[in-house]
Amino acid sequence: MNKNLLPLTLGGLGIGITEFVMMGLLPDIAKDLKVTIPQAGHLISAYALGVVIGAPLLIMIAGKYPPKKILMALMIMFTVFNAFSAFAPTFNILFISRLLSGLPHGAFFGVGSVVASRIAEKGKAAQAVSLMFMGLTIANIVGVPLGTFIGHNFSWRISFAVVVFVGLITLLSLKLWLPALEATKNRDLKAELSFFKKEKPGSSFL
Repeated sequence: MNKNLLPLTLGGLGIGITEFVMMGLLPDIAKDLKVTIPQAGHLISAYALGVVIGAPLLIMIAGKYPPKKILMALMIMFTVFNAFSAFAPTFNILFISRLLSGLPHGAFFGVGSVVASRIAEKGKAAQAVSLMFMGLTIANIVGVPLGTFIGHNFSWRISFAVVVFVGLITLLSLKLWLPALEATKNRDLKAELSFFKKEKPGSSFL
């Protein structure tokens, strides 16, 4: 693997673990924070809501900055908010930290996909993007089962500490290995959003 792409893969790994490990940790969290398992399930919805809110909002805010700085800022958010989850003393605080930790999810993959295609060798843009998303695959095969095992046998908080560690490693690799690309110039957000007003052929329900 091109080491310039490794930071994106590591970011996908960390995001994949924190997104999916919650499902296996619900009984442990519910018991520790004295809530029911259905109530603990709202933590999954909180993360999903954070993804929905964060993706368009953060991309709009960060669009004029260089991609490397954007990705590092998103990973700092990801790491800090997962640290809040690891130390959350109550269910409500954990709910808020899960919401916040979901904010950088979509933006990281959106910006990361563009970066991967820009630094890829000629004709290998799709392969480069797939290497970033390989982190999600590794998370589901290795990271999530490992995080669940740790949560069941030791503490669910350690599972989030592992995510924080992956986030720190990702930050270091972004700083050392990701090329400093120029920001995308002449972005017209209004023009981009106007795409949704266009009716595609055959899309009418009538």
